[in-house]
Amino acid sequence: MKKILEDIKILDFTHVWFGPYTTMMLAELGAEVVKVEPPWGTIGRMGPGEIYKGVSTTFYALNLNKRDISMDLKNPEVMDMIKELVKQSDVVIQNFAPGTMERLGLGYDVLKEINPKIIYAALSGFGQSGPYSRYGSYAVVAEAISGHTYATGKNYDYEGPPINMAGALGDLGPAMYAAFSIVAAIRHRDRTGVGQMVDVCQVDTMVAFNCCASVAYDLFKESPIDRRQDRPRDPQRIWGILPVKDGWVQIAGERSKAVENLKEELGVDEVNKDMVVARIKDMTKLEAFDWLAKLGFPCAPIYEAHEAMWDPHLKARNMWVCLLYTSPSPRALSTSRMPSSA
Repeated sequence: MKKILEDIKILDFTHVWFGPYTTMMLAELGAEVVKVEPPWGTIGRMGPGEIYKGVSTTFYALNLNKRDISMDLKNPEVMDMIKELVKQSDVVIQNFAPGTMERLGLGYDVLKEINPKIIYAALSGFGQSGPYSRYGSYAVVAEAISGHTYATGKNYDYEGPPINMAGALGDLGPAMYAAFSIVAAIRHRDRTGVGQMVDVCQVDTMVAFNCCASVAYDLFKESPIDRRQDRPRDPQRIWGILPVKDGWVQIAGERSKAVENLKEELGVDEVNKDMVVARIKDMTKLEAFDWLAKLGFPCAPIYEAHEAMWDPHLKARNMWVCLLYTSPSPRALSTSRMPSSA
């Protein structure tokens, strides 16, 4: 089966997490992505992430299915090569600090003169406009200013400090928005023949992810975190993180049918969290998960990321594939034309 973006060619000037995850998703949809790196390698090769054979693990993770080309953007002789690549591209994506590509002579206004149908995606921390647009950002910055760091800490301990989120959602969430926006721009060009600039920033995305908290505040004019603290959940509700022999399980909801099944299973007229904890404390997390799920509770074992690699359901869903890694060094490709699809 043909992939939806296999006729799309993308020139990728991204680095670290936000941009590379965006272009990797587009590559998974079939787009031909050519990653442009300086001759000494993009900064993402050195981190964040542990170093494996001289290259960051995150670089391996975020640059699958891409071609690579080495070019020094500050070399005037390279400009003609890049502009030739732009002519043959459908999308240009970059996540340099706002103003960088313009100073290099590769801003949208220049590139659209070379290729009027080009879709130019500018990814950044604070966006291409606004009082903070020139400020630097990483995932934790976007998570902080949008309210997620505060909420994570208060959900753990209402009296305690903010806590950084795990998993770089401030990079990966905006990357999903960016990929969606780029596909929408491609669809728009398919219908109109007109390219455009796409401005996606980390902060906008993370604020958008707070939609429920923002609406709750707008309706009640009161912090939803404070409101939850003033109206605490019944501590005996069958809900939350529960300990087992080898770790923990998460229960996420009390379906009435599940509660009735639990009463029957335990031979009691009323049930509470303490009864469940007592029943599962000597089980493994997979045994507890199996028992609770069959009763009808929405639940899961609490894994470290690598443990999910061995979960039978995720394996059956083909979430994990074996890859043959080639040399992690940037490879210089011909710049006379975009590399054709294999």
